[in-house]
Amino acid sequence: MKAIVCQSYGPPENLVLEEIDDPVAGENEAVVEVYSASLNFPDGLQIQGKYQFQPPMPFTPGSEVGGVIKSVGPNIKGFAVGDRVMATPGIGGLAEQVVVKSDGLRKIPDSMDFKTAAGFAMIYTTSYYALKQRAQLKPGETLLVLGASGGVGLAAVELGKLMGARVIAAASSDEKLEFVNRLQPDALLNYGDGDLKEKVKELTDGKGADVIYDPVGGDLFDQSCRCINWNGRLLVVGFTSGRIPEYKANLALLKGSSMVGVFLGRFRKEEPNEYEKNFAELLQMYDEGKLQPIITESFPMTDFVDAFNVFTQRKVMGKVTLEIRKQ
Repeated sequence: MKAIVCQSYGPPENLVLEEIDDPVAGENEAVVEVYSASLNFPDGLQIQGKYQFQPPMPFTPGSEVGGVIKSVGPNIKGFAVGDRVMATPGIGGLAEQVVVKSDGLRKIPDSMDFKTAAGFAMIYTTSYYALKQRAQLKPGETLLVLGASGGVGLAAVELGKLMGARVIAAASSDEKLEFVNRLQPDALLNYGDGDLKEKVKELTDGKGADVIYDPVGGDLFDQSCRCINWNGRLLVVGFTSGRIPEYKANLALLKGSSMVGVFLGRFRKEEPNEYEKNFAELLQMYDEGKLQPIITESFPMTDFVDAFNVFTQRKVMGKVTLEIRKQ
């Protein structure tokens, strides 16, 4: 089968498309024939050797796919050959086939195509966990979403609205904000000029935001600490800016605020029942038409460098997928 392989750390240009052996399902595993694979910001870090979890070299990146089960291993329950699924293998998704453990498989409704399936799991489970369990977001509170045009940002805007919050969608350009505006946030904020704090205060009558969803880090995190409301919660989701900031304890004291970490992988491991409950609720929202995932860019498998560079050039709006097979 064909797979995109990382043989040395570096930019996307270092990756190679080559033939490798077909995978074989082990106990409680299935082989998924991949139709669509989603790209995420951590994939770009991983091929550079900069992610907190690095697989042994060589490896095939890709943590979520949509496809059809090709074969099943011993003792797998609830899945059969031919099932249409969304899958989170953790690694190996940018290939024509990938092995997935049973707990990383979800059957998808007939109304969901493989592109949507490939881009659904990580962004929605991350943002729902952040807002529901970590922030305990309440109706009527003000939610500020940084990086709102990216995958997790869009999901946070969409879920925040469904949870009854007043949502301020923030991004670095008017183009990105125009894109986000299709989700009808309550306010838009352009921080492309570097000013976040004063604009947030202006939109909140000087109070600041009750919950700040931050996948960006860097300077925006620093300003977020100064424009958060009393009893506010600052959600640490990621560091797409490239700089991991430091939290000043005196600001937490003065604001009565909290910095709250959002690490989906640990949540899934430590609280599997709550994770599964969240996932079921999200799929129900999709079935009811309340969630409308946005896949904005799809590339053929051979154009993997261009797909990765959407992230390295910070041009992401919505989800980016690689189309491994025609649907």
